[in-house]
Amino acid sequence: MTDKKHVDADNIENAPDIETEAVKAAEVAAETGADVGAEAGDNTGAQAENAGGHKEKDRKEKKKLTAELAGLEAKNAELEKTLAEEKDRYARILAEYDNYRKRTSRELDGRYSDGRADAWKGLLPVIDNFERALAAAPADADDPLRKGIELTYRQFKEQMEKDGVKEIEALGKEFDPELHNAVMHCEDESLGENVIADVFMKGYTLGDKVLRHSMVKVAN
Repeated sequence: MTDKKHVDADNIENAPDIETEAVKAAEVAAETGADVGAEAGDNTGAQAENAGGHKEKDRKEKKKLTAELAGLEAKNAELEKTLAEEKDRYARILAEYDNYRKRTSRELDGRYSDGRADAWKGLLPVIDNFERALAAAPADADDPLRKGIELTYRQFKEQMEKDGVKEIEALGKEFDPELHNAVMHCEDESLGENVIADVFMKGYTLGDKVLRHSMVKVAN
C-alpha cells in the first residue's frame, strides 16, 4: 500500500514534465506540418510557373514557325513569278529565233535564185547568137559547120531545160505586159486584137522570174 502511494506521488511529480514534452512534440509537429505545407505550396507554384513557361515557349515557337512559313511562301511566290518571267522570255526568244531562221532561209533562197537568174541572163545573148549562126549557116544538113553549131546549140538548150529556163510563148498569143514588150504595132485583119504578129527577140523565164521579156510586134 505504501509502495502504490509512492508511485502515484512520483507520477504526479513527473506530470509537468510529460505535459511539457507533449507541448514540445505538438509544436514540432506543427512546425513540420507548416514546413511540409510550405514546401508543397512551393512545389505547386513551381509546377504552375513551369507550365506557364512551357506555354510561353510554345507560343513563341509557334509564332517563329508562322513567320518562317510566311517567309517561305513569299519566297516561293517570288520564285514562281521569276520562273514565269523566264518562261515568257524563253518563248519570245524562241519565236524570234524561229522568225530569224525562216527569214534567213528565205534570204538565202532568194540570193541563190537571184544568182541563178543573173547567170542565165548573161548567157541569153549567147543563145541569140547561136540562133543567128544557125540562120546564117549553110542549109546542107551534112555541112560540118552547121552540124557543129546545131550540136552546141542543142546541148545548150538541154541544159537550160534541166535548170528550169523556159522560152516564153509569144507568136500568135495574146499580148501580156508581164511577159511581152511591145516595140511595134501593126494592122492585120487576119489576127485578133492585141495578138502578137511577130517576135524580134525571144523571152525567157526561170521559175516565176522573167529573165527577159519577149520583144514583139502586136497587131490591131
